[in-house]
Amino acid sequence: MDKTTTPTVKFNHLQTAHCENGVTTSLLQHHGIDFMSEPLAFGLGAGLFYIHVPLITVLNGPFISFRTLPGTIFKRTCKALGVKVERIKFSNKNTAQDYLDKQIEKGRLVGSQVGVFHLPYFPPEYRFHFNAHNIIIYGKDQEGNYLVSDPVMETTNVLTPNELQKVRFAQGPLAPKGQLYYPVNVSKVSTDLLKKGIIKGIKRNVRDMLYIPGFFAGSKGIKFTAGQVRKWRDKLGQRKAGLYLGQIVRMQEEIGTGGGGFRFLYAAFLEESASYFDGNEELLKASEQITKAGDLWRDSAVQMAGIYKGRLTEQSDYNLSASILEEISNVEQQAFRQLSKLKLSS
Repeated sequence: MDKTTTPTVKFNHLQTAHCENGVTTSLLQHHGIDFMSEPLAFGLGAGLFYIHVPLITVLNGPFISFRTLPGTIFKRTCKALGVKVERIKFSNKNTAQDYLDKQIEKGRLVGSQVGVFHLPYFPPEYRFHFNAHNIIIYGKDQEGNYLVSDPVMETTNVLTPNELQKVRFAQGPLAPKGQLYYPVNVSKVSTDLLKKGIIKGIKRNVRDMLYIPGFFAGSKGIKFTAGQVRKWRDKLGQRKAGLYLGQIVRMQEEIGTGGGGFRFLYAAFLEESASYFDGNEELLKASEQITKAGDLWRDSAVQMAGIYKGRLTEQSDYNLSASILEEISNVEQQAFRQLSKLKLSS
C-alpha cells in the first residue's frame, strides 16, 4: 500500500480498566453511540462470571476465570444494540496482513485479539502467555508501522508489521489466529432498545451466576474454590499451594480487571442502569452488594498474596482465605437473587 494514501482517521484513545470492554466502548463511540461507557459495555455483554474447572491447570495453576469467554462481550453488546459484527480469523499470515491493510485503506477501525507476551510496550513483569488481549488498530504511519490503541494503556502505541504479526499469531491456548473484528451498519440506538438490552444482560448474568448446573460455575463455583483452598496446604505442600493461590491472585488482579475489578464494573453498570429505570432502588441495592463483593475479592487477594510470598504459612491462613471466598459466594448469590426478582420493563 502506498504510504501517502493511508487515510487519517479521527480517533480518540480511551483508557479503560479492561481490554475487551475498552475496545467495545471505543469502537461503538467512534460509530456515534455516544452514550456507551465501559460499565454499560460490560453489563450489556453479561461479562461477569466465575468458573473453576477441576482437574485442569493453566500456567501451572488452577483453571479459574472471572469473566465470560473472550469475544462474547463485544458480540453480545453489539447484538443488544442491533449492531452487526464482522469477525474473521486467518490461517495465512500474509492474507491476514493484506486484509488488515485493506480495512485501513477504507478508514476502518478494527479490533484485534492478540497475545500479550510479545507486546513491546507492555512492562516486562506483565508479559506472559495470555492470548485473549484486545487492541484497536486504527491506521498506519508514514513508515508503514501500525497505529494501535490498547485500552489498558495511557496513550496510543506503534507496532511494526513484524511485531503485530507476532502477537496476532501467538501460539498456545486461545490462539488468536490473526482474528479481526469490527461493527458494521451502525444506526441510532433508541432508549427502548437500550433498556431491553440492559434487561437481557441482567437476566443472562443471573443465569450464569445462579443457575448453571454443577458445582464449579457462578456463586457455587466460588464456594467450590473455597473448599479446595482449605485442602491445598496438606494436599499439595506449601510451595505448590502457594503457587496455586498466586495463580488465583494473578487471574483476579492482573488479567484485565479480574475478580474485584470486574465486580466494581458490574456495580457501576447496575448503578448506571438504574438511571434508565427511574432510579430503581433494587438495582441500586444490588449495586451496593456487588461493590461489597468487589471489596472482599480485593481482601482475598491480599490474604492469598501473603501466602504466596511466604509471609503466611499456617493452615489458619488458608482457612481465612477460604472463609473470605465463602463470604463472597454468599454476597454474590444474594445480589443475583435480588436481581432475579426484578420486574423491569422497557
